[in-house]
Amino acid sequence: MVKGLYAAYTGMMNEQKRMDVLTNNLANSATTGFKKEGATSQAFDTLLAYKIKDSTDPAAARYIGKANLGVKTGETYTDYTQGAFRITDNTYDLALSGNGFFAVAFTNKAGATSTKYTRDGSFTLNTNGYLVTKDGDYVLNTSGSPIRLDPLQASRIDEFGTIYQNDRPVARLQITDFADYNYLEHYGENYYQPIAGATTTRANATVQEGYLEASNVQVVSEMVELISVTRNYESNQKLIQTIDGTLEVAANRLGKL
Repeated sequence: MVKGLYAAYTGMMNEQKRMDVLTNNLANSATTGFKKEGATSQAFDTLLAYKIKDSTDPAAARYIGKANLGVKTGETYTDYTQGAFRITDNTYDLALSGNGFFAVAFTNKAGATSTKYTRDGSFTLNTNGYLVTKDGDYVLNTSGSPIRLDPLQASRIDEFGTIYQNDRPVARLQITDFADYNYLEHYGENYYQPIAGATTTRANATVQEGYLEASNVQVVSEMVELISVTRNYESNQKLIQTIDGTLEVAANRLGKL
């Protein structure tokens, strides 16, 4: 078999995944609190070097394994860098300065409710006075209960997330952080949920009233990367066409001599 075909094929698959990630980032460049993603990959020579230098098993019993000269597509990671703040002057538009997430009660289509986390602080009051997200999910207080306010009273929110009405504290936002963000995974467009092994820690974020955190996607950088991905994909495609042409010559022309 021609290994060049498989090397080019894995290269195209890797660039396809990178393109999917980049286009998703661009599609969410205006999404409040969105954190961009990236894709990893490993070349054959890197994997081989790690395998050869592996000292966890005796040298005499070490196997190199199956040779794959292509690209190993890695995992997708999230860049949690803080985005820029945008002024709205709306009381219930909140941004977090520092590490941490707002806690919300998310209800799926089956009716099951679970706690999700988000950096999107574009909140509002519903008709019943509950503080909710733009999708209608309840914002939680420090005890894990939905926050209910008097819609007829003016509100003020301090940097610690305490909500005041008539100069009296009536609720406090639950701001949660995690010791290792590798134990967080995307859920939907702008939510995160912890997986097994996740541990919560005290958040150092402060609440900024009247601001929203913009996406940390840099459109120009993503477009430049997208051009690079497209060219890499085309290069692998041309390689396959070239190898296919040589195989056609070998099979149909050389055999006639």
